[in-house]
Amino acid sequence: MATVPGEEASTSEGGVFASLRDAEGKELGQALHLPIETTHKQLELIVNSEEYRPSDDEQVKDADGEHVPFLFFVGDREIRTTENLKDVVDEMKLSLEDTVNIIAQPQAVFRVRSVTRCSASLPGHTEAVLTAQFSPCGTMVASGSGDATVRIWDMNTQTPSHTFKGHTGWVLSVAWDPRGGRVASGAMDKSVRVWRVSEETTNVADGNGPSKGQGGPMKAHTAFVTCVCWRPLHLGEKALFASASKDCTVRIWDADSRSVERSLNGHKHSVTCVVWCGDGLVCTGSQDKTIKVWNGETGVLVRSLDAHGHWVNHLALSSAYALRNSQGPLSKGMSALQQYKRACSKHGEVMVSASDDNTLMLWNPSSDKKPIARMTGHLKPVNHVVFSPDGSMIASASFDKSVKLWDGRTGKFMGSLHGHVGAVYQVAWSSDSRLILSASKDSTLKVWDVRARKLVKDLPGHSDEVFTVDWSADGQLAVSGSKDCLLRTWRR
Repeated sequence: MATVPGEEASTSEGGVFASLRDAEGKELGQALHLPIETTHKQLELIVNSEEYRPSDDEQVKDADGEHVPFLFFVGDREIRTTENLKDVVDEMKLSLEDTVNIIAQPQAVFRVRSVTRCSASLPGHTEAVLTAQFSPCGTMVASGSGDATVRIWDMNTQTPSHTFKGHTGWVLSVAWDPRGGRVASGAMDKSVRVWRVSEETTNVADGNGPSKGQGGPMKAHTAFVTCVCWRPLHLGEKALFASASKDCTVRIWDADSRSVERSLNGHKHSVTCVVWCGDGLVCTGSQDKTIKVWNGETGVLVRSLDAHGHWVNHLALSSAYALRNSQGPLSKGMSALQQYKRACSKHGEVMVSASDDNTLMLWNPSSDKKPIARMTGHLKPVNHVVFSPDGSMIASASFDKSVKLWDGRTGKFMGSLHGHVGAVYQVAWSSDSRLILSASKDSTLKVWDVRARKLVKDLPGHSDEVFTVDWSADGQLAVSGSKDCLLRTWRR
């Protein structure tokens, strides 16, 4: 009878029969009789042991040569690193006479180390930095500011590369074309613009000619533009992007012809966010409390998701990391479609919404009008939400000064991260899904260990509120933008 490494066989009164399985329910090896005090660490030793999986030619190891860590679940209940089987058995009132199925979920084979220091402070903007995003290749960052400019920064030299002038109002959103080379921006001047980032682009562009940016403002909205996003690369070669506006509409643009392809009309109040799903659907969140799902090719309304009791602030897709970084350093030669299919292979493509009603909702936008789960726990409005790169977890940022973790499949609450003394505005995941970086009104960033649910590193440096944060796909750099007008880069 198999037992835990380093433990003597226990009596039936002090043990439990367990079957370790993967996320699909397939047994990883023979059933075990485990001591009731078996810890999370001991379960990892079992899963990684040659005795348990003798058929494996080689044990999976991470980039440091160590065995890959696992998350363990009994049903939807996670066995945390500080717990043992007895804690779970007692809480769930399980019978020791029944076999307990334990789901073992491996974390990424590679490991991202926490950023620990500010490597550069990049002046240039003359007003607050409102948004910043890494390019798909991770070598550039685009930032938008209250000074009405879009700036491109070279992360290899950590110096400014391009300054794009043309907007006449705050730049609220920037988004990289998944092909790289172009950035779309939306601003309070009611316009969207597309800027070409290449060696031919002059250093300072006013957006009034084809060699500067890509030709002036694209006007169709009648109020400020709140969000822009590109169509996923695998859906076609045509470069389309969507813009959401306070005028209650969403426009689909052709970036090359600079024309409106379709207009999505149906919301009754300001549209706050838009995401383009990998299956071609476009999802929009609004201050009218609804989320609307549209056919991206025809512009026809597919369904309206009505569950929130207040404004919808943000939407995130479980496939977002694969869609955004389809040309990134971790693509491993796979096509954009292959990466999307891999990201959705286990549980499909799901979406999470964050609202001013203090809740989140988990949705299957392609098939159901009812939410998979209503996620409660925050005490104030939820400002930002994002799936982990592997899609297994969700992190939410709230004005209640906390970051909360949720199961990406079921929406079940997993834990809270407390440490900020001001509202948390945004969060970003490391590409191995092990760390979270949060940005706050308290002028700091904080790095959190997801497994241990604890603070890894406090990152002071900004002198005012930090509005935006992003982490590069290769894990080497993070970037933050603040009300102090500075963009800061952070590394190990």
